[in-house]
Amino acid sequence: MKKVITILILFFSFEFNLHADSNRIISGKQSAKISIIVYESLTCSHCADFHKNVYPNLKKDYIDTGLAKIEFRHFPLDAAAFNASKIVQCKKDQGLEILEVLYSNQQKWIKGNTIEQVNDNLKKFINSVGFKIDFEKCISDKKIEDYILNDRIEGVKNFKVNATPTIIINNKKFEKSLNYKNLKKSLEKLI
Repeated sequence: MKKVITILILFFSFEFNLHADSNRIISGKQSAKISIIVYESLTCSHCADFHKNVYPNLKKDYIDTGLAKIEFRHFPLDAAAFNASKIVQCKKDQGLEILEVLYSNQQKWIKGNTIEQVNDNLKKFINSVGFKIDFEKCISDKKIEDYILNDRIEGVKNFKVNATPTIIINNKKFEKSLNYKNLKKSLEKLI
């Protein structure tokens, strides 16, 4: 009987881990030696800068070569970022594409004096670039909301995240000034 219970526990633990991983927005091979986690907020200009000036080189030199994988986690700093994160997470099969489009066009959708105006701009922008998303369903989905808030809670609890972007490399917080040169130096030590 103990064997059966142990097997069931292992099975459900494995199933839970598969489910948790399937919700993540990841670029790169699961088996990569270096694991990078980026806590970010979609309204953060520094996060947009990371996607524009650091991520392309990181992708070319480490992710596409199989040396590293990168996992994007939610750390919304305001209601607009929270709702944008819900859209990304709602279409996680296109999450990486949506992230890139939202960061590279941040000033187009982030406008508005109220959250309703920002949501309206976000909805119009998402539709204009061709993503087929049920906007209202996505931003009112409680499971997605909890998932995003749990990312934020875990970031604070496990890594003392208090700003975005925050980079975690192999479970250690990257403490240097965030630019590709500094990041590359840290990554090279792990190869």
